[in-house]
Amino acid sequence: MQPPSTRTKADWPPDYVSVWAWRQKQITAMRASPVMMAGALEYYRAHPVEFINHWLDTYDPRNAGRDTPAKMPFVLFQRQAEMVQFILAMLEGEENGLMEKARDMGATWVCCAVSVWLWRFYPGASVGWGSRKEQLVDKLGDPDSIFEKMRMLIRGMPPEFLPAGFNPVDDMSYMRIVNPETGATITGESGDNIGRGGRKLIYFKDESAHYARPEKIEAALADNTRVQIDISSVNGLGNVFHRKREAGEEWIGGPAIPGKTNVFVMDWRDHPAKDQAWYDARRSKAEADGLLHVFAQEVDRDYSSSVDGVIIPNAWIKSAIDAHIRLGFEAEGLRIAALDVADEGGDKNALAVRKGAVLEAADDWGEGDTGQTTRRALAALDGRGPVDLEYDCVGVGAGVKAEANRLASEGVLPQGVTLVPWSAGAGVQFPDRHIMTDESGSPDKASPTNRDFYSNLKAQAWWELRLRFERTHRAVTEGVTYSPDDLISLPSNLPKLRQIEKELGQATASRSAGAMKLVVDKSPPGTRSPNLADAIVMAYWPVFRQTYSLTGAL
Repeated sequence: MQPPSTRTKADWPPDYVSVWAWRQKQITAMRASPVMMAGALEYYRAHPVEFINHWLDTYDPRNAGRDTPAKMPFVLFQRQAEMVQFILAMLEGEENGLMEKARDMGATWVCCAVSVWLWRFYPGASVGWGSRKEQLVDKLGDPDSIFEKMRMLIRGMPPEFLPAGFNPVDDMSYMRIVNPETGATITGESGDNIGRGGRKLIYFKDESAHYARPEKIEAALADNTRVQIDISSVNGLGNVFHRKREAGEEWIGGPAIPGKTNVFVMDWRDHPAKDQAWYDARRSKAEADGLLHVFAQEVDRDYSSSVDGVIIPNAWIKSAIDAHIRLGFEAEGLRIAALDVADEGGDKNALAVRKGAVLEAADDWGEGDTGQTTRRALAALDGRGPVDLEYDCVGVGAGVKAEANRLASEGVLPQGVTLVPWSAGAGVQFPDRHIMTDESGSPDKASPTNRDFYSNLKAQAWWELRLRFERTHRAVTEGVTYSPDDLISLPSNLPKLRQIEKELGQATASRSAGAMKLVVDKSPPGTRSPNLADAIVMAYWPVFRQTYSLTGAL
């Protein structure tokens, strides 16, 4: 029976049953022969790839309930084995490395496995780990966190391979793993604290293209380690990760390239389980979700795919005109209105009202103070039945609530109207929800969360409206079926339809300079504030209340 070895596309997936059988046979023989056990430990001291293939396990919860087990032997595929050699080359040459990866390539698991190997076989080694958030570095019991991955790797090793005196409770505490036999350690840090934990043999920086203040981290680490390994999917142009990658040189094997950041690329084609059919299906799904730019970054590793240009293309707006008639659905569901209150300097007030996916009314006006604006908006809603009025509560808009309270005290507030404050600069809704789903519709944990993707509520709301228009366009032009709750229709008889089209099509998007989050410029140079569009955006992305249906209102 041959020992488990690194696999290629031709022999993937591995036969995990035979790997377990080999392991059982080998450990039984080693337990019966102290000389054989000592020889094995000496052998693995110089052979990390074989140590990982022979004795470590990995974990993928997506396999639960399938033929492939969720916990399985860690059998490296070819590019993963080359990654191990890349890390060793950086250690030997004392050079920095950068891993530019497509999503879902197991890069973090491989680096965790190498860390465990160093912890076990490098006496006195000090391995550092950092990421942008503390819970990404360590969250007890959560295998998505880096340190829980390493705990799982260590727990799965045969007891004979553990250091003398090792106690899992005492020696695998929060953000710290200790080898009591050799003094080797693995420690973790997060955010701006990265680099403050003392000197390290090697330091792994996970998802380093997404750090908020990377220059500060670079300065802290420069004096603490000779070997930094940046691991990340791409995240646009101009950030520190991108600049290091552009200044670096791609490693093609052998010793580290001296005086350079050595670059190791993990393309999706390097994964033996991924082929063109997989790629086409994933790309089609991302396009349907309106997230093709995210796909381009995280799968194609396209730095220049950062969001830029018009948020809602004109062709999509055209497709939404009378979409409810063309697609055969009615204006059903909750009625939600939004009031964009004018600032000074010739700005206008705007009111938009929708029922379900259909925009019922939209109007703007320039005269009147905040009190008059509030009364006009409420009068327009009188008789429409229960309706939530999202109102711009920042600046002069703060007076809307005061006027509504005065009207209520006098008994003249229209029945069924509920005022809900809406602040463009507020935090995003559902911050921990991932922006993409996998083929089964479950959250794709490899994609960014709303908190990490959008800069504020305004950016999230504009992008969610874009998704509605894109889905509507595909439904009209390609026959793709969606729930009406996820679409938008602009009736052709709206008095200000042409103005609505113009305003919806003028906003642009980009990425913030520091955090690289989506930001919206609704008034590019030469344009006026799109008040009607702002009101529509608010109406189609209301501030969530418990009475809303997640599909019906949002």
